[in-house]
Parts: sequence; C-alpha cells; structure tokens
Amino acid sequence: MALNVGDKIPEILGVNQDGVEVKASDYTGRKLVLYFYPKDNTPGCTAEACSLRDNFGDLRKAGYEILGASLDDEKSHKKFIEKQQLPFPLIADTDKRLIEEFGVWGEKKFMGKDYMGILRTTFLINEQGIIEKIIGPKEIKTKDHGQQILNQ
Repeated sequence: MALNVGDKIPEILGVNQDGVEVKASDYTGRKLVLYFYPKDNTPGCTAEACSLRDNFGDLRKAGYEILGASLDDEKSHKKFIEKQQLPFPLIADTDKRLIEEFGVWGEKKFMGKDYMGILRTTFLINEQGIIEKIIGPKEIKTKDHGQQILNQ
C-alpha cells in the first residue's frame, strides 16, 4: 500500500548514515523534502543530490529540510555524502521497509530488461507530517530537481 497526498508519514523513517534513528517528529514544524533515489554514486542520483545540495540554501529559506533515502547501507551513504559534500542526511533503508511503505518499489526497464527497483520519487511534506505533493519518476528532472521543488 503506497502513501498518497493527504496521508501522514510514518513516525519511524529509518536510520541515517551515522546509524541514528530518524523520526518524522524530528521535522515537526518544518516542511520536508523526502526523496527516494535508486543508488549512491550513479550519474542520475549524483546529479539529483547535487542539485539539492546546490539549492540547499534556497530550499532552507523556503522552509524545507531535505532527507534522501535508498537501499544503500550507512557506509555507502557516508561515502556519498563526503564525496559530494551533501549537507543533508540519507536514510539507509536496507530492508526496504520505508521504500515499500511509500510505494516507490516497482518494475523498471533498462536497456531492454525489466527488473524491480526504486522508482525515483520525491514527497513534499508539510509541517504536520502530511504529504502535500508527490513528484513522480517521469516528472523528476535530476539536474534541476532543487529548482523544480522551489517552483512548486
């Protein structure tokens, strides 16, 4: 069952790159960009993360906190954050709990092959933890994603 616009996000979101539990209540009173991406250090995911990094100041001015999530483990996230100088945390959802709860696991195609994976999706969440907008895989522009969120 996927979460939709109007739904409240779960309290326990997962564990970040430092092994610290991340909760929805950590963001109460602030808007949240929760973005799901396929894999650390891949071209599209790096472009998306760097766009969010480059627009971080403006996103914060607009009242947003940023939180990324993928199947990668804490060690991979730590390296990705350091290499790309990301100013926001990443959730290591190695058991796919959050990915499945948000409904971003599905069939993908690459070079003529079908496989299951994370569908690149961004959730814009209000100050009370309610999903206000979902930017789906076909809508996301990885290189301009930060600006895309600001233009919502």
